[in-house]
Amino acid sequence: MSVTNFDKVDITVGTGTAASGAVTFNGQAGIITTEDLTTAAAAEYTLTVTNASIKAGSMVLASTGLGTSTEGTPAIGGCTVAAGSVVITVTNVHATQALNGTIKISFLVLNQA
Repeated sequence: MSVTNFDKVDITVGTGTAASGAVTFNGQAGIITTEDLTTAAAAEYTLTVTNASIKAGSMVLASTGLGTSTEGTPAIGGCTVAAGSVVITVTNVHATQALNGTIKISFLVLNQA
């Protein structure tokens, strides 16, 4: 995939809320708020996003940050793409603190034309 000669990309960013590590969100970009997490230091949280915009060959970019959680350090560990979904793995990279609330996961789906 190559990107050349474009001035802007118009994308509407939506929001969603996860429950039990899953959310259905049909949009090209979004910000997901997780359920309250207690993910221990060095442990992982997995979010499954069901999304009709995602194709088997899609590229999904993701980032994360704290929502209501005031402890822990969430970092994207990886994205596993399949037709209609992506599994986003978040690792709490803090040495000692567990997460103690929600986190926010932002994502963007890129598809070849």
